[in-house]
Amino acid sequence: MRVVSCVPSLTEWLFDLGVGDQVVGRTKFCVHPPMNVERVGGTKDLKVERIAALRPDLVIANKEENVREQVEACRVFADVLVTDIRTVEGAWAAMQEVAEAVGAVAAGRTWVERIREAWGEPRPARMRAAYCVWREPLMVAGGDTYISDVMRWWGIENAFGSESRYPMADAAKWQAARPEVVLLPSEPFPFKERHQAEFAEPTTLVDGEAFSWYGSRMWHAVGSLRQFGG
Repeated sequence: MRVVSCVPSLTEWLFDLGVGDQVVGRTKFCVHPPMNVERVGGTKDLKVERIAALRPDLVIANKEENVREQVEACRVFADVLVTDIRTVEGAWAAMQEVAEAVGAVAAGRTWVERIREAWGEPRPARMRAAYCVWREPLMVAGGDTYISDVMRWWGIENAFGSESRYPMADAAKWQAARPEVVLLPSEPFPFKERHQAEFAEPTTLVDGEAFSWYGSRMWHAVGSLRQFGG
């Protein structure tokens, strides 16, 4: 099978499933593991003609990460699997769906069971935090996102949990949300130490992949997440 993955975390998942030799195309943001695989643009800027030239049997995409029109254009020449992942348990289900699509059912089941055991049960909330995703304008993760559910799982109440998707956080919204802590991730905006002084609340720099990547990154990121929920 020839596979083009348009989702960085699912590209890593394919390699950890042991089917990396099936991957003939990936985005420029698919950086785990290091690989010599043809690039087909960015997650929001897929080069459909480049994907078509690779003659894939399957294109793997994600509703949030990719542009619908670009993904739909791939249906002309390949099967397309579109994931829509907004919760931790939804991630496990989608991971198994991808594993089945590439003929790695047993490996997928083993990996998911391993991750489930490492993640354990959701922790009681120990802090109320705002999770920033962009700096100018200031944007945060709302309650119906995978990031928010990861926060919940590891004992972090999302101060913007009542908001949808990735809202801009103006001064009034920020004051109403009352975050105790501000989480500044390494991606998509690469927050650095110099940005911490821009917030009145205590801030913590965090690994963005740990909170926003599903797939086998959920296993690799356990160490980063345990500092919050034990």
